[in-house]
Amino acid sequence: MKTAIINGRVIDPASGLDGLCGVFVDGEKIAALGHAPPGFVADRTIDASGLVVAPGFVDLCARLREPGAEFKNALASEMQAAVAGGVTSLVCSPDTDPVLDEPGLVEMLRYRAKNLRGPRVLPAGALTEGLKGLHLTEMAELRAHGCVAFSQADAPLDDTQVMLRAMQYAATHGFVVILRPEDSWLARDGVAHEGQVAARLGLSPIPVEAETIGLSRILELARVAGARVHVARLSTARALDQIRVAKAAGLNVTCDIAVHHAHLTEMDIGYFDAQCRVVPPFRSQRDRDGLRAALKDGTIDAICSDHAPVDEDDKALPFGEALPGVTAVELLLPLALKWASEDGVALKDALRLITCGAASSLDMPYGRLAPGGPADIAIFAAEQYWTVSARSLVSQGKNTPFIGYELKGRVRKTLVAGVVVHSE
Repeated sequence: MKTAIINGRVIDPASGLDGLCGVFVDGEKIAALGHAPPGFVADRTIDASGLVVAPGFVDLCARLREPGAEFKNALASEMQAAVAGGVTSLVCSPDTDPVLDEPGLVEMLRYRAKNLRGPRVLPAGALTEGLKGLHLTEMAELRAHGCVAFSQADAPLDDTQVMLRAMQYAATHGFVVILRPEDSWLARDGVAHEGQVAARLGLSPIPVEAETIGLSRILELARVAGARVHVARLSTARALDQIRVAKAAGLNVTCDIAVHHAHLTEMDIGYFDAQCRVVPPFRSQRDRDGLRAALKDGTIDAICSDHAPVDEDDKALPFGEALPGVTAVELLLPLALKWASEDGVALKDALRLITCGAASSLDMPYGRLAPGGPADIAIFAAEQYWTVSARSLVSQGKNTPFIGYELKGRVRKTLVAGVVVHSE
């Protein structure tokens, strides 16, 4: 199948391309940008007048709830939610049930995903067996079966020697280690940012130091091991200061934040709103402003959705008992555009954080438009308003604090390997 996408504003942050031109697809690959290659005859033409044509978005953290929780969120629905949001490459977290620590489980997930019309599902393998933090997994074997990186998800890794050995092993083989920094002792039983809101509501606090101390340990071990580390879902301004220092010192480290942390703070908890129960917690206004500044100056390499669909029963519990997480894969683009609009950031620079910036963080060949590269493409209306509602979300999880928000940025078509997997 040959496809011509014409009349669109083509933006490729990786190359700096931003202008009106055509994109020509031959099978699974991009054949040319600008003008059709000699002899190219399109079987299908997509008129993208008034729309943006960009690389398909790369999401570095999403929970698909399979294997293990199929009754909560079917894999098919979450994959459809992803492509409805323009996400064509999706890194799934290993904290499934059972944990993604064996090749057979990784193969099963990839097989299930391949037979559904959705994004490329890229498993992050477990760093330790059962995510228990005691024994390393067979990372080389898991990589051979399709894992793109190795992670502890949100499970603690308190044994510093195990963390060091994991980094050394990963460094030897050139693997990327994904870690979310948190000192589990300082964060123990905490559910909200340590501040006036948690004190007033009587919620167990998680101090900023839980993140900064956890990050200090990760960065020092990465330096010793020479490891390639991606620091996931940072939430505090002080942690971003540490990242700046580490990068300036030459450490091979990248980082991301969850898109909702660029918008909400501890104040949004309101009167125990469980939709704002997230991990890490929403922080202070100063922290949120620090995250936004780090997005703008390039300290942060990527924005992820941290998609974690939760059913209504698990969110109807008291705040401290409610299951943490928000459904967010469909909001990755509009919330990124909302931040960019509010902070005066160019569209191309905002898209970098959810395309090539995210892909490069895990050394993946996605998130760019280039002849010969994969034809993963998102076509969207950057100025189209839509209201977030339970009905408008494809995900089975409707748990988001953004219900009722009017946002800009609506995906019209999504192509994965040249195949249209979403259209409206």
